[in-house]
Amino acid sequence: MIICAYTLDRWDLLGQAVASVHDQTLPARETIVVIDGNDELFLRAEAELTAAIVLRNGHRRGLSGARQTGAEAASAPILAFLDDDAVADRDWLSQLVPAYDDPDALGAGGPIDPIWLDAPPRWLPPEFNWIVGCTYAGMRYDNGRIRNLIGANMSLRAEVLQRSGGFEARLGRVDQGTPVSGTAEETEFCIRAARMHPGGYWAYRPAALVRHAVPPDRTTWRYFVRRCRVEGTAKAVLTGFTGSGEGLASERAYTRSVLPRAVGRDVGRALRGDRHGLQRAGAIVAGLSITAFAYAEQIGRFRWRQMRHSAPG
Repeated sequence: MIICAYTLDRWDLLGQAVASVHDQTLPARETIVVIDGNDELFLRAEAELTAAIVLRNGHRRGLSGARQTGAEAASAPILAFLDDDAVADRDWLSQLVPAYDDPDALGAGGPIDPIWLDAPPRWLPPEFNWIVGCTYAGMRYDNGRIRNLIGANMSLRAEVLQRSGGFEARLGRVDQGTPVSGTAEETEFCIRAARMHPGGYWAYRPAALVRHAVPPDRTTWRYFVRRCRVEGTAKAVLTGFTGSGEGLASERAYTRSVLPRAVGRDVGRALRGDRHGLQRAGAIVAGLSITAFAYAEQIGRFRWRQMRHSAPG
């Protein structure tokens, strides 16, 4: 069981995350907390989280390096990852582990529900819960299988991580030394690992529930816009690794089916007197537009660089 952390601002939440692991009906073999680039947090965690193994990130700074550090220290054949601002239901591990009865299962994850630390924004449509790191309404999975896991609720075979080469640090949650929200590293890893293991798949376990804390500063319009921009940029980088076919397969279904239905639903609710209905519909249109613009902008930058590098002289 691996939890990665980088800030003292989440100290209380980190304690709750660790406690939720220790309260599992199926005990974890070990709990490993990896501290990324924060000596003060490391010293406090080492002193107070006595039931856990506390390590410093031994790789490149960022979530990818921290996860790799935890994976290398773990002795269990199945690695489970939980965010430092999330808590797992007591049956979380017991719901994930049966997925591994199938030797073709590369890993398994489940849904992530928000814990609103303040009143949830009425203008935010549930189809955009990915903005706050949670499972969004309409998320696609087929026959208990999903394209990629989400890092806040993720488990995988240790041998799959080792054979596949770990997470791609260039897609991680550090930008010029500053932690940022939003990444495509789990998506890229899951696509790459599935390609390297023909017949393998990622299992989705609806009863393996994790709850993710959402602070008030993540419920603002400013944060919404920022996250959409980060997501669009990350998806452009992702397609450079995986191609647009697999890299955007779920996103195509999301934009062509899930979002149009959601707009129609919220406009209909507005006509029936829901004063927040038009706000949610507008947020969907704005969020899609901002994300698509950021994606196109990044793709344009890639192509411009390629043209410059290929130009004669």
